[in-house]
Amino acid sequence: MLPLPTLTQFPPIANSVASPADPQGVYLQRARVSLRQALNRYTAYFRAAKTRPVESTTQAQMKVDMDQLAIALNKLENRIARVAVFGLVSRGKSAVLNALFGKKVLPTGPLNGVTQAPQAIVWSPSPKDLASTAHSHALDNIQIELIDTPGLDEIDGQMRAEMAQAIARQADLILFVVSGDITRTEYEALCDLRQAQKPILLVFNKVDLYPDQSRQAIYHSLQQFAAKSAAKSGKTEPLQRLLSANEIVLVAAEPAPLQVRVEQPDGRMTYEWESPPMQIAALKQKILTILDKEGRSLMALNALVQVQEAESRLASNLVELHNTEAEALIWKFVRYKAIAVALNPIAVLDLVGGAVSDLAMIRALSELYGLPVTRHEAGKLWKTIILSSGSVMLTEIGSGLVLGIGKSAAAATSGMDSSSSLAVYAGAAIAQASLAGVGAYSVGRAVQVYLEQGCSWGPQGANIVIQDILKQLDTTTITYRIRQELTDQLGFPPL
Repeated sequence: MLPLPTLTQFPPIANSVASPADPQGVYLQRARVSLRQALNRYTAYFRAAKTRPVESTTQAQMKVDMDQLAIALNKLENRIARVAVFGLVSRGKSAVLNALFGKKVLPTGPLNGVTQAPQAIVWSPSPKDLASTAHSHALDNIQIELIDTPGLDEIDGQMRAEMAQAIARQADLILFVVSGDITRTEYEALCDLRQAQKPILLVFNKVDLYPDQSRQAIYHSLQQFAAKSAAKSGKTEPLQRLLSANEIVLVAAEPAPLQVRVEQPDGRMTYEWESPPMQIAALKQKILTILDKEGRSLMALNALVQVQEAESRLASNLVELHNTEAEALIWKFVRYKAIAVALNPIAVLDLVGGAVSDLAMIRALSELYGLPVTRHEAGKLWKTIILSSGSVMLTEIGSGLVLGIGKSAAAATSGMDSSSSLAVYAGAAIAQASLAGVGAYSVGRAVQVYLEQGCSWGPQGANIVIQDILKQLDTTTITYRIRQELTDQLGFPPL
């Protein structure tokens, strides 16, 4: 996780309970619960695993992922909306942020590369700024962090890509600043940033120097680049998935001084340099409107995606660390279940005994991974596995019930014809034990998959909450336009 030097610290914000009439508040609350659940789960594991030897590289990676969860939770707790600014050198990124902030807090200058490292400042819009936005008071409890970055063409190769990716991953909204004719390098950088699946505003700065520019002209220029890229790659992708004309904003963050003629009281004419007023109101209104309408949804989704990624890596490491022990444990329960089912002469009770064995295995595996579950939670997970496994487990249950009835009948008639009844009983018992063993192993492997996916099947698991939010998004939001990309990226079923 890339640390961001902060020039202004956030005051704490008190927690509040979301109202059902406020869907964004509900999204944010569910994301916080999911984050706390994940953080508590793995914190408990580390506390219980202090005496277990772990490779230093694995431990370091798991520590990074735990820190990522803690940072994401802190961001949600303080309702911090991050707006990251990217662009090539000399496009006026710092000037745009200073204009939004209302005074010069970031260095600017005529030389390339004034911004050497990412910097963050807190923007508190004035009452006048808020009044220009027909907001629903959702912004009253959101703190806005503006992140300035070095020029994307200043840092070479892999370092540039890693920096941009790390900051874009933390951001809830991205501003991409251009000026003059858009270059191919800028178009490619814009496409790279789009892979972060975050809303993007294209900010055309220095419009005072390019009075003939318009949103449609800029959009047409992007269309030309998109057409050339499609012709080169053979893939046709709608430009709207990159951004639409509505996400292009024209500004003049630091207008060039103009020479004006001044008539003195004595009639003499002198010439002075005068700085025209900034043209930043449109960008302020656009940012505030987006954050008001969908800011908390963006914050929730951003945090949950980070949770999903971190949990996946953490759980995968846990499963790998305990793979040998888990395999031995599963086979132990396979034997227990097969023997218990085979020896039980009463139909239905043998299936109940098998289910009890499965529940015990689920709890034993969870404890092995340092993620203990209650009996109730184990039962819910067992039902989930049965229902999600399709015909495999249902066939075991159905066949086991038929064989169990046959086995019970053979036991009941054993006094009439002991040899034939025992043969029937033994055959049914062996077949039922085989099915029970296969079922037990399937359950054990399914539990491992569940744990490896970060225990995300529950109602507060990151995957479930993300899908619920994506399904309920307002169709007029920018987030709605990128929901299919998020769905594809996370491997969810089509919405």
